[in-house]
Amino acid sequence: MKQSVVLALLLCLAAVVTLPVLSATARAADSAVVLLYHRFDDDRVPALNTTSEQLATHIAELKGGGYAVLPLAEIVSALRAGRPLPDKAVAITVDDASAGFRDLAWPLLRRAGLPVTLFLATDEVDRGGPEVMTWHQIRGLTAAGLGIGTQGAARLRLPKSSSEHISADLARANARLTRELGKGTELFALPWGETSAEAGDVLRRSGFAAAFGQHSGAAWAKGDPFFLPRFAQSAAYGDVQRFRLSVRSLPLPAVEITPEDPAIKANPPAFGFTLAEDVPGIDGLSCFVSHQGQVKVERLGPRVEVRMSKPVPSGRGRLNCTVPALEGRWRWFGWQFSVP
Repeated sequence: MKQSVVLALLLCLAAVVTLPVLSATARAADSAVVLLYHRFDDDRVPALNTTSEQLATHIAELKGGGYAVLPLAEIVSALRAGRPLPDKAVAITVDDASAGFRDLAWPLLRRAGLPVTLFLATDEVDRGGPEVMTWHQIRGLTAAGLGIGTQGAARLRLPKSSSEHISADLARANARLTRELGKGTELFALPWGETSAEAGDVLRRSGFAAAFGQHSGAAWAKGDPFFLPRFAQSAAYGDVQRFRLSVRSLPLPAVEITPEDPAIKANPPAFGFTLAEDVPGIDGLSCFVSHQGQVKVERLGPRVEVRMSKPVPSGRGRLNCTVPALEGRWRWFGWQFSVP
């Protein structure tokens, strides 16, 4: 009798252990959402600021909403190798080594057990000042689990910089990281989200594994690893409803993107892409461009052509294409133009 009871208990335990594994396998994903924060409780530049209260709300959603918050390096490794990620995989990133991150955001994130990657410009840390962390402080955070990426040494405007200048800047940044932190990094954040085909080639040759912009969307395994999206967070767009919309997003599987260079030559660009797979509900596709609102979209089979009515303003411009999906989620493709 006792052996029967023990066997029954073991079978029950096996069922409990097996079910989540099967569920995780069934919900495996080839994408992840990468979040971008800049400053905290610093409203001098509202577009870059997130309040402590908003961050706490975001953390509560990440902890209780069924997300898998992973280190960015782990997500990049899986995307590159084609390994499946959990559904609703998320990485948290912060640009700039601000004292506000150390004093306000880091304690909240660490207490919640959420990994975070900090992208810093080494020249900024070297210059110092009351609003910037010191190398000693950064070493303390990395010892406590902070991941490190770079924005280069001087935070260059990449589309305006030569290959030689970019290469030298990257080498100088990694040399400083190695000297101060004991190692360099394979993770790069494009300053202001700007890049060009030429800059992407330099990043590849320089040994980086991935580069992240500031356009919206889910980072997809078949996307360009040197122009991956991040959902930017700010006080103006930091309510929990919008946060939930972005952090639950799925990739819109866009390939054969034209023009493939984000630094556009013809303006407005004749922009288009091909859907790599069938997308349920594709008739609900909508595309929006900065300063133009919703724009005309033409489809011929899997090919999507975005027709802009006027030029993209000089500087930076963004494109967002979305399709509603099941369970209140959205498929999302974003792009950022760099315009001379």
